[in-house]
Amino acid sequence: MQEWDLMMQKINKLNRFVKKNNDFIRRFTAGVKVVEMDASGRVLVPKDLCQFAGIEKQVVLSSAVNIIEIWDKEKYEKVIDEAVVDFAGLVEEVMGNTEIDELS
Repeated sequence: MQEWDLMMQKINKLNRFVKKNNDFIRRFTAGVKVVEMDASGRVLVPKDLCQFAGIEKQVVLSSAVNIIEIWDKEKYEKVIDEAVVDFAGLVEEVMGNTEIDELS
């Protein structure tokens, strides 16, 4: 929850009189639901979110630094396979001009 709260603090600083900002906020927060683990440590993903994400049978929990993503296994593997095509180029573009000190 702490990570979500930090993200929402940033989002709440956006000027809502700018249409793109308002559209982004609406889409980013669409379908947001708080879920909790049961006594066995399981999380029930609401049916509407399963439908939205196209989750059918098997899921993948993917760590995206400090966020956990829940994917349909087949869709996740497809996205990862497509991203592998030029991962070196992506790394250079995203991280190439960043000093390590700036990241901390």
